[in-house]
Amino acid sequence: MDTSLKVTLSLIGISIGGLAIAQSQSPGEVKLPEFEQGKYVHDAPTLSDIENDPNLHKELRKVILKGRDMFMNTQQYRGEYVFNDMNCKSCHMGEGRLPWAAPVWPAATTLPDFRGKNQHVNSLEERIAGCFSFSMNGKPPEYGSDDMLAMVAYHQYMAKGAKVYDSNIAGRGFSHLGKQMPEDISYDAGKQVYEENCAVCHGSNGEGKTVNGDIVFPPLWGDGSYNWGAGMTRIFTAASFIQNNMPLGQPGRLSDEEAWNVAYFINAHERPQDPRYTGEIKETREKYKNFYQWSLYGQEINGQVLGDHDNTGEKPFLKPEILKSRSFD
Repeated sequence: MDTSLKVTLSLIGISIGGLAIAQSQSPGEVKLPEFEQGKYVHDAPTLSDIENDPNLHKELRKVILKGRDMFMNTQQYRGEYVFNDMNCKSCHMGEGRLPWAAPVWPAATTLPDFRGKNQHVNSLEERIAGCFSFSMNGKPPEYGSDDMLAMVAYHQYMAKGAKVYDSNIAGRGFSHLGKQMPEDISYDAGKQVYEENCAVCHGSNGEGKTVNGDIVFPPLWGDGSYNWGAGMTRIFTAASFIQNNMPLGQPGRLSDEEAWNVAYFINAHERPQDPRYTGEIKETREKYKNFYQWSLYGQEINGQVLGDHDNTGEKPFLKPEILKSRSFD
């Protein structure tokens, strides 16, 4: 296995023992988007920084490390907070530190702020709750609980030294390819890209891969994957994430066309229902059209209307009670 791939696996917390990686895939040159002029780059703290920061009270250090542990191994809360095969690190790679890989520290520096997804001002706790509810198809820790405090503490420590309420952040978000799908986007072409580049890790049926009972690579569709309310169901989000981070250890290897097509293919498969589901697919899509306009939810693909079901996956409920609207009127 190439050294750079080993390093990348280590960064995202993946054990390489017994893992079969396609040896024929050469990592090649790492190609990531250039940071836009004038945007600032934040070098988020490492585990060593947490462990050795002389200014941290020992009790605070324990809380931050607890949050990091929850972040890196969220599956330890399977059946409590998590009801699929995802961890926080599945989408927020490199411990949530890295640009172009969904760094989490910007949430700590830019919130509270208005969020279009739920049309109200969100706190950091609420943003974290959204990840549990949608990406992990779960039930978030209660606001103000010890576990939520630990998660918040980790996010905030990752922002140490960053500017507060400055959204001019380099390497944040997933829209460098634009938001509008290409007119010639292709399911079949995406399937070919998936088979040649993704299936070796994520499985021929998107089921992911486990080694010795541990989830090594997450499922990309089906009951074990993110639900229809997750940001990764937006084709532009998935396309940008994939191009900047996949195949693992080979960011930038896929062309724009390949990234768009494989993102379309992945998100043209079924997954658990969006917790915001009203009971009727057209009504739900219309109610949240600012979000769904970028996804295939409610659209007919290969003779099937995606999301037209009551399946909540492993989760025995639809919507966590913690997901509530807020108004100051």
